[in-house]
Amino acid sequence: MKEIWQGFFQKKHFGIRFVTVMLAVLGMGFSLSFLLLVDLGADPCTMMNAPFDEIRDDFGNWQALLNVILLVIVVIFGGKNLGFGTLANMILIGYYADFFMWIWNQVFPENLFQSMQVRIGVLIPAIIVFILSAALYMDVDMGTAPYDAIPIIISDHLPKVPFKVVRMCFDCIVTILGLVFGGKLGIMTVIMVLTLGPVIQWMGNILKKYFPVLTGEA
Repeated sequence: MKEIWQGFFQKKHFGIRFVTVMLAVLGMGFSLSFLLLVDLGADPCTMMNAPFDEIRDDFGNWQALLNVILLVIVVIFGGKNLGFGTLANMILIGYYADFFMWIWNQVFPENLFQSMQVRIGVLIPAIIVFILSAALYMDVDMGTAPYDAIPIIISDHLPKVPFKVVRMCFDCIVTILGLVFGGKLGIMTVIMVLTLGPVIQWMGNILKKYFPVLTGEA
């Protein structure tokens, strides 16, 4: 319980870090809405929703439910890495994605994303925004979603293995499980598996060096 309390309230420079994590989560939901529309795969965590295509229009509710299940696992291992970022990720990203997809469905032509050129053109900036936003929300250390906390817990037990390796292996295993249960592998899934871990570690080093206030080290 002490770790959970500290994760929520005992943070240096709480205000600026809280605002940063909220903006990062908004960026993830915004970019995820485009990634769902181009339908060229999903990040490994979102891919776990793929077997439930019949409730795709209710993506936010299913994403929240899945995170609650994973949260139980994280709490069992001590509640490490829980905080306001955890709640923001669990509750808001899916609903942000639903909200932005509703907007795009109102303003974009119905057949816009049937063109592969459009889909590739949208995929590239959307995936860049998603990966950078995901790395930022994790590296400000305001709490992570249960899915993101699990590889951190594993990494803590494997101190000689770089975090990026642990994260890539974890994402790869989740992707395989998604495929087994009917998920669809796409180019975006592969990009996510190969880049999320390294980018999270890279951005963490950048923040510690140039923006220590965002990591609580200033």
